[in-house]
Amino acid sequence: MLILGLILFGMLVGAAAQLILGRQSGRIDWTMAIVAGLVGSFVGGLLASLVAGDGLELRASGIIGSIVGAVIVTAIWRWARGRSAA
Repeated sequence: MLILGLILFGMLVGAAAQLILGRQSGRIDWTMAIVAGLVGSFVGGLLASLVAGDGLELRASGIIGSIVGAVIVTAIWRWARGRSAA
């Protein structure tokens, strides 16, 4: 059940990152949302929580760090995809 919750949270964070950056094709790419959300949540959320001194508990700093991490991962993904297509 925890794994399903993590995937759902990652998907929501990844979708939020795509909404922040703007959707390229008019809809959300759910594959990118899941991957960017999970990677961004792990890296950004973990770093933000540890820097803020919250440890591994679910706090606002971890959620904000997750969204920032997902935005960075999504931007890098789009940049890499654009370079390979050109």
